[in-house]
Parts: sequence; C-alpha cells; structure tokens
Amino acid sequence: MSNGTQRLLNPNPNPERVLKIPVKKTDPVELYRPLRNLVATRYSESDAQKVENVLETLNKCRKDIVERFGDLSFSMQRDCLIHYFKCLCMVDPLFTAVSSDAGSDPITFFWYDAFLPEHEDGVSSQRNSIQLEKADVLFNLGAVCSQIGASCDHNTALGRHLAMDAFNAAAKFFFKLWKDFAKGVSATLDLTLVFAEALHSLFSAQASELKLQQQLHDDNNYNNAVASPALQQHRIAVSFESIFKHYQRAGDLIFGDSAAIKHVCSFDETWIPHLRQKKKYFQVQAHQTRSSILPESQIPETFSLLQYYPLGHDAESVTEKLIGGICSHAVLWRAKREGIYLDLILSEYSPFKIMDGGKLVANPWDMPPPYPTNFAIRSSSFPSHILAFPLKKTEPLDLYGTLRNCFVFKYSESVAERVEGLLQMLNKLRSEMLRDDLSLPVRRDCLLHYFKCLCMIEPLFLMTDLPNPPIFVWYDAFNPQQKSSQHHIHFEKASVLFNLGALCTQIAISCDLTTIQGHRLAKDALNDASHWFFILPLEAKKVSATIDLSVNCARMLHDIISAQIADLEWNFPHSRPDRSSLPVTLLYQKAYALLTSGPENLVPSSIPQYLEEKMKTCAVETAPTDVTEQFLSGYCMAQSVIRKSCLPPCLDLHSEVGPIMIKDGNFVINLRGSIGRIGGDELPRDVSNMTIN
Repeated sequence: MSNGTQRLLNPNPNPERVLKIPVKKTDPVELYRPLRNLVATRYSESDAQKVENVLETLNKCRKDIVERFGDLSFSMQRDCLIHYFKCLCMVDPLFTAVSSDAGSDPITFFWYDAFLPEHEDGVSSQRNSIQLEKADVLFNLGAVCSQIGASCDHNTALGRHLAMDAFNAAAKFFFKLWKDFAKGVSATLDLTLVFAEALHSLFSAQASELKLQQQLHDDNNYNNAVASPALQQHRIAVSFESIFKHYQRAGDLIFGDSAAIKHVCSFDETWIPHLRQKKKYFQVQAHQTRSSILPESQIPETFSLLQYYPLGHDAESVTEKLIGGICSHAVLWRAKREGIYLDLILSEYSPFKIMDGGKLVANPWDMPPPYPTNFAIRSSSFPSHILAFPLKKTEPLDLYGTLRNCFVFKYSESVAERVEGLLQMLNKLRSEMLRDDLSLPVRRDCLLHYFKCLCMIEPLFLMTDLPNPPIFVWYDAFNPQQKSSQHHIHFEKASVLFNLGALCTQIAISCDLTTIQGHRLAKDALNDASHWFFILPLEAKKVSATIDLSVNCARMLHDIISAQIADLEWNFPHSRPDRSSLPVTLLYQKAYALLTSGPENLVPSSIPQYLEEKMKTCAVETAPTDVTEQFLSGYCMAQSVIRKSCLPPCLDLHSEVGPIMIKDGNFVINLRGSIGRIGGDELPRDVSNMTIN
C-alpha cells in the first residue's frame, strides 16, 4: 500500500459507528379463527383441516412478534419474521376473499412508526388488507439485519464479514420494500417510498464501507499475495466511488424532504451530521482516487474469492477461511431453480411440509430440526417417463485422522483442536454415504451437507500439498468394475455432485405422476438433478477420472434430464406451457446424438434404448387444484422474495436452528439437527460447544 493511499484514509469520520434502526411495533390481532372459518365456508371443512396447521402457525408467529419479540435474540427475531412472512404469503388469497366478502369479519392490522418509540403515531391497514402487514414485516426484517450488522465486532475479519452480509441483507429487504411492497400502501412515514429507498442506500453504503475496510486490511497485511499495486488501487478507487454514491443517494433523499429530516432528527439528531460527514468524506476520496480506476480491458474477468481472504495461520484466519469456503461456493450448492417441492416433502431442515392427502404442516419457527418427512417410495403409473441413474460407490476412508494431521501440519495443534468438531462431522457424513439403508430424504440431506463441508475446507489447503494426503476411491456408476483413485478434493466433490444428481433422478422415478403433488415433486427433483449435472463439469474437468465424470457424459445426462423436464411440463395441464415451444422429441434427439458421438462404453445399452423409445410423449391425468395449491403458490412467492437475495450464506450462520452457526462471535458446530445423528449414531464425543475464539 502506497503512502499516498494511506493518507487518503484519514480522517474517516466516525469509522467505528454504524447506523441501525429499531423494529416497528404492532397491536395484537386474532388470525386463526376468522381465516379457518373462511376456508371452511368458501371451500370445505376437509380443506380447512388441510391448512389449519398453517393458520395456527401464522397466529403463533404474530403473537410472538407482539408479546415476546424483544426477549428474543436477533437471529431468532429474524427466523420468526421469515417464518411469519412465508405464512402470510400462503394465506394471501384468503385476504383477497375476505376483502370481497361484505359479510365476513374484518381483519385489521395496526402498526406504529419505527422512529417514534413512544408510539406517538400509527396507522391501520385498509379493511382486511394484507399489504400493509407484509410491508411492515419486510421493514422489520431489514431492521433486524441492521441490528445484527451493528452488533458484530468490526475489528476482526470475521466480524466485518458477518456485518457486511447483514447490512447487505438489510439493504435488499428495503430494496424489495421500496420496489414492490410499499407501493400503494397507506402507512406511516417510515414506510414511504422515500424512506425505503434511503434505507436501502444507507445500508448498501455501510456494507460497502466494511468491504473497503477488509480490502485495506488485506492489502496492508498481504500486499504481494492479493494483487498487483495497480489492481489494489483500482479496487480501492471503485470502492470509494460506490460508497460515495450510496451515501449521496441516502442523503439526497432525506435532506431533500423537510418532513424526513424532522422525522429522523426526532429519532436521533446525530443521524443528519453523520450522513453529511460520510457523504463529504467519500466524495473527496472518490474524486482523488478516480484516476486509479482501470479501463475494462485491464481488469481480470473473474476474481477468485480466495484472493480476498489471504491465507494466515492464526485462529481467526482459519475461521474466516472456513466461512469463506461456504460463501464462495454457494453458487454450486444453491440451485438456480428452487426445488420448492423437494424441500416441502424431502428435506428434514424445512419446517413447512406437505403430508399425504395434501395436508400442509408448518412446524413452529422456534422448533429446531429435524422435522419429520413422510416420503415413501411409490410405484409410478408411468415408469417409462423417467430414467433413473445409478449412484457411484466409494471405498471407506478415515477423513478425520488424515485431515486433523493436515491441520497440525499446515497450522498448529491448537488450530486443529478448534476445528476438531467440524472434522468429525465431515468424517461422519462421508461414512454414511457407504450405507445402503438410508432413505432418500436422509441420503439427500447427507450429501448436501457433506458437499457444503467439502466447500468449507477446500480453501484451506490442496490435498496434493500434504505429506500424507487422503486417497479418494470411486467406482464408475455405469461400469462398476472401473475405478479411480486420486488425492484431489475436486475428484471427491465431482463424485458427490454426480450422486446428488443421480439421487434426484431416483426421487423423480419414485413419484406418483397421477397426482399434482407427485408430478411437481418429480419435476422439482429433475430440475435439481439438472443443476447438479450442469455444474459437475466445473469440478470434473479439474481431474482425470472415470468416464461417468467426463464432461461429455455429464452433458449427455444433463440433456436427458432437460428432455424429461420438458416431457413432464408437456403432460401437466396446470402448467399451461406453449406446447409448440417445447420440442421434447428434439431434446431427446440431442441427448441421443451426444451419446452416439462419444465413446462406445460411455453408458450401458439401457440409455440408448430409453432414448429411442422416448420420441413420443404420454398424457397423464392429474387432480384438480384446491386450497392447498393456492397456499403453495403463496409459499413459492415468499421463497422468491426471501431466499434468493436476502439470505446470504454467511448470514445463515446466525440462525440457531442450522447445523453450523456463529454464536457470540464463535464458530459453533450445532448437533441438535439430524445431520449429527444420521442412522441414530452420535459423533464420537459431544462437540456441540466447540468454538473458535
């Protein structure tokens, strides 16, 4: 770092201070009884029984928000609000029915302004409107995330990382509030479009400022390891420019509205001078560093996230590397198309469930997993519609001892002791992959969590650099007599990705395609399989392995799955596809062409025979839509709002119901969930309180 750049950093006004906002308060309201009566009246008593658990959970969530919200930790407040928002979106159609029914009992929500703690002002929703309720819940999600970010220790890399994710999540919640949910809502001043956009800009600025602090910390301590001096200067200049624009927009929105200025000053009179100082400081720095911004032709197209987490040997650096492994690989284990039905039926970590007969269950938001599943292997009426792929087999391997020695070799004995619980969990998960008696849901959760653990440890070391690296042995899924033995962690990850995809095809073939539930689960499973086989070449091309892990084979299997998805969509009347735009036959022909152009021993003869027979489609009959389908439609909408952009993977570690969490600034392996007890066996010793200081 040059002295000139160092001078630019002083004085940053109030570098330790970050702004946060309080949550909005609300008055109690009874939701269960009027909504259940409405379902029974407009649909039937049996329909009311199908959804009454969701209505009970909805009512409990809101009661908790009113009566005990302040006694909860920030992470539990966040979990409660997310759970409640999903329930709200599920019952949204009922409120539409209530508002159009003059004879129904009104449901009126009343909320107070967050910036007026004495409840001097409030506003009720329009008669039976749910829009104000959803807008206020999103506001509170942003507020809680702002408090999480403010509570983190900004003097450590891990604390800055968590705070950065928290402020980014807050910014995205306020962005959705500004763009979608606050429009047309008659509300208090804090919920207006001006405030929603201003808060979005404010928390974007604070997240970017923390990112800049981390960049400067990395560049000062790992100057040569991160990037060239020119690239360092470029990144810092871009950061100054971005932060200034965010603070400028937040300030312009508030400073340009006298009512907004008065409102903010009544809450905290130091906000206005703080925003002005920040805006002025970053404006000057952006101007002085603008000449350091490189033209696009000189900027690398991609940067490995590892560049931003330089390797050190202290405990904090190792912790940061583990967290960075999750964040940098999230694109791999988070499918682009959310498998809503997969989670609702299969995942032991999803509190929302579809049971037999279409009954919906919403387990309490504060109940930790595992949650029961009732998925059973069914005999499909049309088994020829879907082709299942076999799983790869592997040899047993003691990962715990090998990796623990690696940590001692690369770091120290004390660091190895601090990550011992994680290594035991990793070893446990791999051992379970050898079992043949696991149910499909448990096997799926096992593979997913093992893959995440592999992503966590990957940035810490290369297996081939170690004195006694672990040797992974995997057999070809289609030709079990062929095997490959390698040290590369990419070989292990590629094999797990293959099994995730193959397992999803087995889930799909076990579904009853004569029902809406089974049809949608099969399509979700195939979409999930498509994702795993799409990203498989990213790992497989880094190693030379068995033919089933080759790029050509992965592409061929991906094409088969794409054709099967189109086949299901074609034959599902409720999806209303443009059938002329679904060239199902051509998709099968594309897979067949890729198969025949590859090696003769690419796959056994069953796949070519299957493709040859799939040049036509078969229609299926499905049950009519009902109230359950309307609830599920709302759930899908909630997932699209919350999950895709507002739940960064690092911030997920704040949740107290997950298998891995950050608690009181420590990295904790949480064994309350099923992942520590697969098959009924505990880990070798109790490490639920294992921490990294």
